[in-house]
Parts: sequence; structure tokens; C-alpha cells
Amino acid sequence: MEIQNKKIPEGEFMKLRQEVLTQWPTGQGVDLEDAFAFHKSLPQEKVFSQKLIAAKQQRKTLVQPRAGVPVIEEHVKLLQFLQNEGEADLLPSTIDSYTRQNRYEEAENGIRESMRLGRAMLNGFPAVNHGVSGCRHVVNSVRVPLQVRHGTPDARLLTEITYAGGFTSYEGGGISYNLPYCKNVPLERTILDWQYVDRLTGLYEENGVSINREPYGPLTGTLVPPCVSHAVAIIEALLAAEQGVKNITVGYGQCGNLIQDVAAIQTLEELTEEYLKKYGYDDVVVTTVLHQWMGGFPADEAKAFGVISLGSTIAALAKATKVIVKTPHEAIGIPTKEANAAGLRCTKQVVNMLSDQAIQNVELEVEKGIIRHETRLIVDKCFELGNGDIALGVCRGVKAGVVDVPFAPCRANAGQMLPARDNEGAVRIMNIGNLPFDKELRDFHAAKMAQRAKEENRKVSFQMVIDDVYAIGKGRLVGRPRY
Repeated sequence: MEIQNKKIPEGEFMKLRQEVLTQWPTGQGVDLEDAFAFHKSLPQEKVFSQKLIAAKQQRKTLVQPRAGVPVIEEHVKLLQFLQNEGEADLLPSTIDSYTRQNRYEEAENGIRESMRLGRAMLNGFPAVNHGVSGCRHVVNSVRVPLQVRHGTPDARLLTEITYAGGFTSYEGGGISYNLPYCKNVPLERTILDWQYVDRLTGLYEENGVSINREPYGPLTGTLVPPCVSHAVAIIEALLAAEQGVKNITVGYGQCGNLIQDVAAIQTLEELTEEYLKKYGYDDVVVTTVLHQWMGGFPADEAKAFGVISLGSTIAALAKATKVIVKTPHEAIGIPTKEANAAGLRCTKQVVNMLSDQAIQNVELEVEKGIIRHETRLIVDKCFELGNGDIALGVCRGVKAGVVDVPFAPCRANAGQMLPARDNEGAVRIMNIGNLPFDKELRDFHAAKMAQRAKEENRKVSFQMVIDDVYAIGKGRLVGRPRY
């Protein structure tokens, strides 16, 4: 499979479109000229990219939930509730699992069963099945911008329908929606399919319609070192920019140490802009998103609000452009709309209280320096492996373990790098694996792990990793044996 970071020629792209639009009957409802006109009719306050640009200029942090149910009217009611009662600045439509796997017949059955039983029988909104008209009904029913959130390796038809339906932001990427989500799908395949997504986004941009693109930052959401998620985000930003994307939000999943998390968000924006400009993409607007803790939550609602508040604090102090909000029902399952709205209001209160505050100290600058150094080594090595082509380079980099996502199910992922927390709760690397780190960084991580081992009077081992995975759910950050 030939892979390169090169803009898809228009003739080739249009030929591909004809195939994509035949994957499900609703694809025939996509008309590009009509889609462009619909987007241009939307008021500016419903355009995701415009709201993000304004927030970045104002150094304001916007709040956004996750949410999605299968029946259109119920989905609209849910979003309106989160808008009105949750005070959400931005809204999602989280896509169901069948649609994510292109199993549209089963999604259709899920819609019918949901209507028959009067309760959700799918874990999200099946946008492909509802088609362009259904999506436009949702867009027209709310006052704030809407984003598609999912986890789809081949999202081409979903993109066509939701773009034509008026969604102005779209999450995902060929790497971030492969390694954490897939077992056997070749990385080359998902990058090619997501080049299609980005080329479609670029086509809208060329026709006067700005659609925000957001690579998925948290990856597996489990002890992912900032340098790993940063490298993936930067590479996906470069791949998107080559296809004509002009508005990109890069993300990071909260790890828990306040200094490290603030440093991560701030360096993520800085490094993404650095690499985009270095490779000639000078007109791309970069914003950031902080995903609140993606791991295990306490079952106790009051304690869960504590975890949510810490994530809100980090987003506010880092001046993230937006924050994706968790709910106090995280440990239980799909939240009620009331619980979802409560998580939003909690976040907004913290963000507002911290809006005029900043954090600046020596420890923060040291951490930022470490993250910059680590990230550049990974990204630059991928360019080297690809002989200057980052699409080819990241495929080779994953196979070589240069990009190595902890606990990823993908068979192509090396799985040799092993993270754990240091004595202050920052995520460090217990086993470097094949990450292209120099001796200085290797010694730094070894010293951090040795310091924790001494404090806990035990050897550096995999048990630390296990303890760390479960620690927050048990009321701590560092998984110490005495707790």
C-alpha cells in the first residue's frame, strides 16, 4: 500500500467520492454545492472554528461534553438540555459503535429498537443512517457549534454526511483512531482513509467554509506520556494541513500532575505551530483541548466531582482553548443528562474562577523543556525514517517502536515502552523501549523511577504501573502500596 504525505489530486479524490457515497443509501443525499450554501447560512456563533479563534484570542477556556443517543428527537432534547442547563459552550454528537465500524444495517436496527422500546439501544448517534436532513435538524435545533466525536478507522462516509449536514468540527485521525481503537487494521490504510477526510475538509475550506479538525489527543487514556501524544497530534496536524485543513485543535489527556499537565498543554500548542511553520503551513490556526481524566473514576459522586475539578483547574491554568468534560457517573456507565450537565457546571465554575490566574515557576519551565526535547526527538526520527515524508515515516516509526502508545490494542504497535508515575505523580517512562531518547533523557527517567522506588521501599516493577492505573479510582494519584 503506497503512502505519502501529498495532497490528493482533485480528479482522484472525486473518483473516490463516488465510491464512498454508495456505501449506504443516505450517501446519495450529499450535494456539495448545497452543503457549502447551508454552511454559509449558519450564524457565526454556530461555527466551531470562529468560536475557537475568539476563545484563543481572549485566552478563554470553553467547556464541551460528550453526548449522543440514537433517536433524533431524543438526541436534540439531550443537546438542548446540556446547552441550557449545563451551560455548554460547544456541543458534540458522539457516534454509536456500529457506525464506527461501518455496520450501518445494525445501526438501523438499533434505531428501530430504540423507538420501539422507548430507550436508547445504541451508545451514540447514528449520523450516517439519519442522513443529511437528520443532521441538519440537529444543527438547526441548538444555538452553539456542533462537533462529531467518534472513533472510526474508516470515517469517510460519516464525514461526507455530517459535513453536508452542517457540523462544523470533526474529531479523529488516521493514527489516533487506529492504534487505540483497532487490532488488525493496517496503519497505512487508516492514514489513507483519513487523508480523504482531511482533503474533504480542505475542499470545504477552498469553497469558503471553515471546518475545525481535532486529532484525538488522549490515545489510550492510560498513563500516556506527553511526548507520545504530542508526537501523534503534531504528525496528524501535518497530515491534515497538507490536505488543506486550516483550523486544527490538538489535544492532550489529563495525566494528573498539575505542573506536567499545564506544561503539556502549553508545549503542545507551541510545538504544533513550530512544526507547521517549519514545513510551510503558515496559515493554520492551532488551538488546544484538555480531556479530563480518561481513566478509572471513583464511584462516589462527590469524589468524582473532585477529579473533574482537578481537570478543570489544569485546563484553566494552562489556558487550553477548550476542555472535554467528564461526569460524576463516569464509574457507573452512561450518565443521565442531569449528571452530564452537573459536570459541565462544575467545570465552568472552576474555569471562571481561574480565568484571570496563571501559573509560572521554575518547575513548570523545566517540565516544558523535557517535553519539548522528547517530542522533537520522536517527530524528527519519524521524518528521518520516512526520508522526509511524515506519512511514510510514522508508519515505519510505529513498526520500529519510535512511536509507541502504551496499552494500545493495535498489533502494529510495539508495546515495549512502559510508563509509570514518579514520586510526584508525573508520568515518566519505566522502560524506554525503542523511543529515540538520548542518554540525558534515559538517565532522567531512570532517576525519577529510582526516587519513587526508594520512597516506597520497593523495586521498580510492573506492579507500580498496575497500582497507578487504579490509584485515582481509589482516591489517590500515585499508586503507593500503603494505600
